[in-house]
Amino acid sequence: MFGYQPKTEIGAEILNPIETPHTFAGNPIDRGDTLRRDESEIAGLMRSDSTQVLILAGLDPLITSSDDTTANLGWLNYKSANELVGSEPILASFLGIDAEGNPLVAWNVKGSARHGSEQIPESATAKLNLKLCDARESATVISGEETGILSQARANLGWHSTHLFCARCGDPTEMRRGGLMRQCTGCNGEHFPRTDPVIITVVTDGDRCILGQSAGRLSAMKMYSALAGFMDHGESMEEAVRREVWEEAGIRVGRVQYHSTQPWPFPSSLMIGSHCEALTTNVDMDDFEMTDVRWWSREEVLLALAEKSEVLRVPGPIAIAHHLIKAWATGKAGNFRTS
Repeated sequence: MFGYQPKTEIGAEILNPIETPHTFAGNPIDRGDTLRRDESEIAGLMRSDSTQVLILAGLDPLITSSDDTTANLGWLNYKSANELVGSEPILASFLGIDAEGNPLVAWNVKGSARHGSEQIPESATAKLNLKLCDARESATVISGEETGILSQARANLGWHSTHLFCARCGDPTEMRRGGLMRQCTGCNGEHFPRTDPVIITVVTDGDRCILGQSAGRLSAMKMYSALAGFMDHGESMEEAVRREVWEEAGIRVGRVQYHSTQPWPFPSSLMIGSHCEALTTNVDMDDFEMTDVRWWSREEVLLALAEKSEVLRVPGPIAIAHHLIKAWATGKAGNFRTS
């Protein structure tokens, strides 16, 4: 389109060599690192005739509204996006270049799917067959590759919205390299978007696994999931698994078997999935963080995955927890008896 050859030939099936690429992974676009080195070129790409814009309100995206079961991200050309918003967005971030050579940009404006947006009122988006949709809900109806794009857009814009001032001197910061960093206008300090690593693991002693219910979202949903927690400084993935399981369940863990990772843009985590071997079996739950932690049989877990259990609910396929639990329940991972 402008002499740049996008590197988009690597598909999701290569980037994610697991049975089913996770939701929020599989982003197919070329993020244009070399283009980002020229601020004037990036500024032009973010406003060109071929630029495609994804508008978010409160980090919830516009999606197509013609079908309740399948949808697409609501891309607009730059002119149409400007006409819809009517003013400059709160934040604009350069995502990269698609396979056709079009620059892709994400805007974040005021509002949300739940409360609506004065900048992009429903009456205006409906004329374009678009609607605001909760980010989690949208991920269940758009394609896998588009969930990867949404993940990038949401996490990047969310980080920028909370780093408008320098952590070193307090002066305002400005976006640079199309969103890959911010630079302080006072001390020139450079700040880069962060991704928070989180371990999530299924503990097993053979034909049983431990699932827990945290005191927040899971408790409200009456749902059990794999144990999870943020990694600490100076800690390997395996060490974080052993520490978190001990803290939340009072179980000592031996071998740890890596499974896969999932970007989780709420706000900007990387879920590092694994299975691990229980060395002890007596549960001593941390009742500050957890409302319940218990052993579940393989039979009950299989019923829960099929939504037929009367006593156990587990996360759906949008979450890596579902795939970790399923991999163990179907015997495809977490078999420490023969490993």
